[in-house]
Amino acid sequence: MAKDYYEILGVDKSASDDDIKRAYRRLAKKWHPDANPDNRKEAEEKFKEVGEAYSVLSDPQKRRNYDQFGSADGSPFGAGFGGGNGYGGFGNGFGGFGNGSYTYTTSGFGFDDVVDDFVSSIFGGGGRRRARATNAPQKGQDLRYDVDISFEESFTGAKKELTVNKSVKCDDCDGTGAKPGTQVETCPVCHGTGQVKKTQTLGGFASFQTVGPCENCRATGKIIKEPCDTCKGKGTVRKTVKVKFDIPAGIVDGQTLILRGKGEPGKNGGENGDIYIDVRVKKSNIFNRVGDNIELVIPITMTQATLGAKLKIPTVDGEDVDYTISEGTQSGDKFTIKGKGFKKLNSNNSGDIVFTVQVQTPKRLSKEQRELFMKLAQTMNEQPPVKKRGIFG
Repeated sequence: MAKDYYEILGVDKSASDDDIKRAYRRLAKKWHPDANPDNRKEAEEKFKEVGEAYSVLSDPQKRRNYDQFGSADGSPFGAGFGGGNGYGGFGNGFGGFGNGSYTYTTSGFGFDDVVDDFVSSIFGGGGRRRARATNAPQKGQDLRYDVDISFEESFTGAKKELTVNKSVKCDDCDGTGAKPGTQVETCPVCHGTGQVKKTQTLGGFASFQTVGPCENCRATGKIIKEPCDTCKGKGTVRKTVKVKFDIPAGIVDGQTLILRGKGEPGKNGGENGDIYIDVRVKKSNIFNRVGDNIELVIPITMTQATLGAKLKIPTVDGEDVDYTISEGTQSGDKFTIKGKGFKKLNSNNSGDIVFTVQVQTPKRLSKEQRELFMKLAQTMNEQPPVKKRGIFG
């Protein structure tokens, strides 16, 4: 039975070339042996299977043959794939695509470039191999932390300090790993590449090369005869450091700040990693953020609502704003104070304060207050008329 390449890549038969390429890249990264050190054997098989499927479906002619006959070369039912000599039982030669020599790199991959060339060289009859050397510059590992801030700090902005335990360059050897006064030498086995090649023949039909890490220098390309006493030849030491950073005014709950170059140090001259800070904003008992606006409820008395009043409206930064409401204000009426809300990120503009008044009905009255309310009631309609809707509302 021919393999279902569409099922292997997880795409429909109507998938576009871009869909097939995206699926292939995702699965190639997932199943690359370097990404599965604890399950390398299965990963290698899956990786080759994904590459085989992509080599067929990415080629228009091979895809047409496969869709019509079940094989890339037009042979019915995938002849050459079910048995015979060669790697994985796919026919003569590696992968069943004929005799020849192929290169399979097992370490130091730059995924997006290398997996394409790997498939091209094995399944496409040649091609260029651009495998990155294991001692090539590598970016340091990124770090991630959570930081809690108050509602007020999200409004005004704040300066923060983070305690980070990470690797830093060894000061004693200046990051070389060699004891001060000694030199780092180039590995005589791999000549500084960090890789060595081995050629193997499968069933007498095809030969292929495996490119793996050099054991003599542990894939670094360098030999340190006298390691630094402080870092033991690593070039880095673990330290607890303080990292200062700014919380910008107007930051939103759940937003992530990136501190470039503050993560783990890079290798072989590569750039440092970054620190990702996930900001969590605590809720306020008074204010509520809606977009860049600040909303709150202001309680007022019956007399303030009836006669009008000058109110003091609190703001997040602690300064009250005077605001006058007119007589006859109803409970639930909303009022806006322009420009007193959150600062818009990357802008000089700010949101507004929107407050809702809530008329408080007194629950206990003194004798004098009750008498006054009785007199007031005598001058007013005890039951306001119910407003009736017209035929058109």
